[in-house]
Amino acid sequence: MERNRVSRRAFLTGIGGLAAAGSVGIAMNSHGASQTSPAGSGDKRWQGGASPWPLALNASTIRPTPVTEKLEIAAKTGWDAFEPWIDDLEKYEAEHGSLKDFAKRAEDLGLFINNVIGLWDCMPEGEEAFQASLSATRERMRRCAEAGSQFVAAIPAPDRPGFDPKWAIHCYRELMRIGREDYNLRVAFEFVGFLKGIYRFGEAAGIALDTNDDQACLIMDTFHLFRGGSGFNGVRLIHGDFIANFHVNDVPGDIPREQQGDEHRLYPGDGILPLEQLFRDLKTIGFRRTLSLEIFKREYWAMPPGEVAARGREKLLEVIAKAGV
Repeated sequence: MERNRVSRRAFLTGIGGLAAAGSVGIAMNSHGASQTSPAGSGDKRWQGGASPWPLALNASTIRPTPVTEKLEIAAKTGWDAFEPWIDDLEKYEAEHGSLKDFAKRAEDLGLFINNVIGLWDCMPEGEEAFQASLSATRERMRRCAEAGSQFVAAIPAPDRPGFDPKWAIHCYRELMRIGREDYNLRVAFEFVGFLKGIYRFGEAAGIALDTNDDQACLIMDTFHLFRGGSGFNGVRLIHGDFIANFHVNDVPGDIPREQQGDEHRLYPGDGILPLEQLFRDLKTIGFRRTLSLEIFKREYWAMPPGEVAARGREKLLEVIAKAGV
């Protein structure tokens, strides 16, 4: 069955503009069927009605696979979106040419590009170093925009102890301005739970809020909430629109939190994280953007990528169903 196409424009208006929805809301899911709901219910459905959020396959989950194959796999295994890393886009541009062709191929496959990871080393210490870094940052923004992404993640790096939050505010504010004015791209702040500098939810949220920019938002990650020690209860205290994208994964219970790294991430539901309650909280706060499966497990990388992508989607939908959302 031919998959319906979800364009970037349709995604932006359908998900980002829910408050202005008409009398009946329609969202396309990955199996080519639309789901309708009465005005005011906020109950847009994806995945044949099984999910209130579109589901994205993050490129890291099947990392060794070439990016063109990653797109095909994401489409064939039923995902709504694909989340590339910036090195995926760099390789595509070097090997295949225009990233606008990448965006068109994703759209032809019925996928949208929800976010790109990310703007590396975009917050060096000192104004001179920051200004010098902007040339590389702008090139990354250009690639993200041409690939059709709405968001790009800004990571507070190069990492260092005692990272000054006021400096992070300055850098993030300027990065948002450049992304918005020059690339029609929304820059989201991503905290990383094992960094030495900014690694906690509350600190990242404060940095975003103190930019005093109404487009400030966060990339969230279940692993980073766990690994940085923030926990999950604070999620219910924010508005859903403050979250640009939510990476989902699980962690084992037999390894101390402080010793866990990206390589320990598991399929959703295979570990100890309170994902069912998290999904209920996300529904309550009005989160409407994408859940993205982001895993770095070497054992998964050694498996057929289509098998990993299909199993990951199945596991994520199982947890969503258990959450009753």
